Amino acid sequence: MLPGGETAAHKRLEAFLAKGLEAYATQRNRLDLAGTSRLSQDLHFGFLSIRQVWKATEGSGLGPRTYRNELLWREFAHHLLAEEPRILQEPFRLSFRDFPWRQDREAWEAWCEGRTGIPTVDASARRLKAEGFVHNRARMVAASFLTKHLMLDYRWGEAHYLQWLADGDWACNNLGWQWSAGCGVDAQPWFRVFNPVTQGRTYDPSGQDIRRWIPELARLPAPWIHAPWEAPPSVLAEAGVTLGVTYPWPIVDLAAARARFLEEARRVVRSERGSS
Repeated sequence: MLPGGETAAHKRLEAFLAKGLEAYATQRNRLDLAGTSRLSQDLHFGFLSIRQVWKATEGSGLGPRTYRNELLWREFAHHLLAEEPRILQEPFRLSFRDFPWRQDREAWEAWCEGRTGIPTVDASARRLKAEGFVHNRARMVAASFLTKHLMLDYRWGEAHYLQWLADGDWACNNLGWQWSAGCGVDAQPWFRVFNPVTQGRTYDPSGQDIRRWIPELARLPAPWIHAPWEAPPSVLAEAGVTLGVTYPWPIVDLAAARARFLEEARRVVRSERGSS
């Protein structure tokens, strides 16, 4: 947990300006690096104002421009909620009101507890409960997996995150979850489904984040740590991993689950176009 209060918030801002801002554009998506500002909870609780942070991060480089763009997204989320308060109860895209979300409580509990068998997703779930924080890239991966691979209602994930996040903001949380589910304003295209294995290998190439939050996989070599079910039996044995015992098998087949979601999403999009 990060220390709270105005003094700690200003120290975090100063540290980010000195060591993180210039590299922000290239490091902000890395799960294995401290590439973000970690100021979200300070903005949420008012230890820092958006104007203070905006002024402090002025600059012409790619890092400052990219960071300030993220601040604009935060303000857009609050503007959107003020204009469309209904989005706390229903999808922004009304065609998704009748989307056939599944009611699989077992899968839901596995996602919440970090035992889906998908390491990047499980690491984010465990970090959420341990620290009250999830890296933004991991939030997108976890949300995409819940809403698209498991086809569970984004509002379940939205409420769960709001319960546990130290920076749990009604507007930003809702914007992020609806974006990930494909039903929000300016949302991620419905046909884009994050592959959590590819995401993990891209943004945590050595598996450092996985090793931290899933110690039962810590001895797996990097080529296998994001998809342990693909590892040869000898590699699993040497690492002390027994799938189904020390770490679960994946609760869904990623390719089949993706196809299932896309089939339903195409139907929703067709009905939306037909009614316009």
